[in-house]
Amino acid sequence: MSKKVTQDLSTTLWVLVNLSILGVLHAQSCLENGYFRPESLYAINHRLILASLPTTVSSQDGFYASSVGQDPEKSYALGMCIPGAESDLCSVCVKAASDGLLQRCRNHTEAFWWRGDNETLCLVRYSNRSFVGSLDLQPSLVVNNSRELLGLNLTELADQMIETLPSTSDSYAAKTKPVSNSQDVYALMQCTSDISPEDCKTCLIQSLSEYQSCCVGKQGGAVSRPSCYFRWDLYPFSGAFGKNTLSPASSPPPVDLTNKESGDAQTKQGKFAMIVTVVSVVVILVLLLLLFCLWRRIKLRRANELGNVTSSSSLRFDFKTIEAATNQFSERNKIGRGGFGDVYKGTFQDGTELAVKRLSKTSGQGDEEFKNEVVLVAKLQHRNLVRLVGFCVQGEEKLLIYEYVPNKSLDYFLFDPTKRHQLDWEKRFKIIVGIGRGILYLHQDSRLTIIHRDLKAGNILLDSDMNPKIADFGMARIFGMEQTQANTRRVVGTYGYMPPEYAMRGQFSVKTDVYSFGVLVLEIISGKRNSSFSRTDGGIDNLVTFAWTLWKNGSALGLLDETMESNYQRIEVIRCIQIALLCVQEQPAHRPSFSTIISMLNSKTMSLRVPRQPGFFLRDNPNNQNQESTGERSSNNNIFSVDNATITDIYPR
Repeated sequence: MSKKVTQDLSTTLWVLVNLSILGVLHAQSCLENGYFRPESLYAINHRLILASLPTTVSSQDGFYASSVGQDPEKSYALGMCIPGAESDLCSVCVKAASDGLLQRCRNHTEAFWWRGDNETLCLVRYSNRSFVGSLDLQPSLVVNNSRELLGLNLTELADQMIETLPSTSDSYAAKTKPVSNSQDVYALMQCTSDISPEDCKTCLIQSLSEYQSCCVGKQGGAVSRPSCYFRWDLYPFSGAFGKNTLSPASSPPPVDLTNKESGDAQTKQGKFAMIVTVVSVVVILVLLLLLFCLWRRIKLRRANELGNVTSSSSLRFDFKTIEAATNQFSERNKIGRGGFGDVYKGTFQDGTELAVKRLSKTSGQGDEEFKNEVVLVAKLQHRNLVRLVGFCVQGEEKLLIYEYVPNKSLDYFLFDPTKRHQLDWEKRFKIIVGIGRGILYLHQDSRLTIIHRDLKAGNILLDSDMNPKIADFGMARIFGMEQTQANTRRVVGTYGYMPPEYAMRGQFSVKTDVYSFGVLVLEIISGKRNSSFSRTDGGIDNLVTFAWTLWKNGSALGLLDETMESNYQRIEVIRCIQIALLCVQEQPAHRPSFSTIISMLNSKTMSLRVPRQPGFFLRDNPNNQNQESTGERSSNNNIFSVDNATITDIYPR
């Protein structure tokens, strides 16, 4: 083997060994500009935006700045990685910096951290004020190695780097300089991508001045500012130097392996053994490096398997963060169970509480619900709609994270013989009106016309004041501006809440939700499930039929829950029953719109139309009463039992 090859192998081994012993350089600052209360709305927004940074920054070419919330509780954040950093390494670095700031700057309203390790360099910065695009020179944080190297002065090299920065789009420079026959010094300068080249130059000149006053001769160190970063060391760091890390200038003194004509056999054997050892070590290290890269690629591909939701990546949470908040999804934290998975209560370190829906790994239908809910609900904001605050995808794990609503769902109270006593008429009427306003927002007042398609008591959550919040938008559909009706070959939703035109022919419209609302109002008034009847009850097999029979007989108040006793307004109850029966009329055109429904609920003098026959289902085969439907239409258009189980099928959206 030639002298040059041996030198190259020795150099490679030397560099790899030194790379393995580098540590993390910490340069963080918790600014004393103000503090926030852990239980405040700002604290929630602050944690949400930091939790979303790791994935968002890596998916946005290494730079992302955004905000969460409304003033004065709005939280701003910025994340950035060194140009060219691999997306998974960038994500790891940003997460470590975000977690570090959350732990070390617990209640500070402003902080930043330039975090560098053996693999990459990243910045995480947050504040309660908008800072993107502005030059911030203070505070300045200086750290350095106490060891000195005679003659080490980076002023000339740094000047050259500063001069070249305005001509680069990345505001980034990394250079090496030999300081002896066997040693190089490595220097890196980086500005945040949001400031101008002139501001970048100003910031780095200030940092160079700091270096000249404190750190000339120091073997390593860094000067950190909110808008720029300057670091130097005697070893390559952060993967920033590419091929320069193996430049000839960084090689150790060459080893003389030439053979003299008079050399003996023992010397040759020793040299050969050394070469074999060096080659073996290098091959092993290269194989380990390749295996590591392959593992990281597989991990990254699995983490991004649901690419259709990347448009909402600013809401993405880290799985380990959610796992810790739910105590590894313990049974003690489970607060509900749905057709697509379990719901857990999660509590972050600062006390923020959230509800986490963990989609079942065995539910193929869960993918459709997941993508639909992330893309759709993130755009909706209304006091009577549950707020989706984020999501998480990691391998087979798919999580939806909502605001935490402490009083569970409406059916938890309404259909429990003991708990329904807590729902007096005033609360029930408030719940009816709140649900109506939420659906009106979906149909008319939001930017999109949205059909919920699965409105039922189990999908109505109650906050601490018993205000209703509509949840579960996995089956919702968006209508175009001029669209009034649509058809589907596969029926999804909950039988008993479906109007006949949808259950039998697959036709749905805004009037589909009107029918479901009518059934739900009858349940709220009576405290009975729509599916709690059977043919043995005088031929009445659902709540709609029961309510219609009482109405025709002039005894509508017989529907009222007996727990109400006399604590209700008679006229108000009768109006609500009449409105519900108007909603469940058989023909969609006869049902009122939600704007009319809200007007009828809010007015005691507005005249109401006389309801027509409702669209309840007459069973031709009583032997099939208790069979669950598969969600498909039968060939003879007969609908079997009314059930409150959610039925979902995958279909083209």
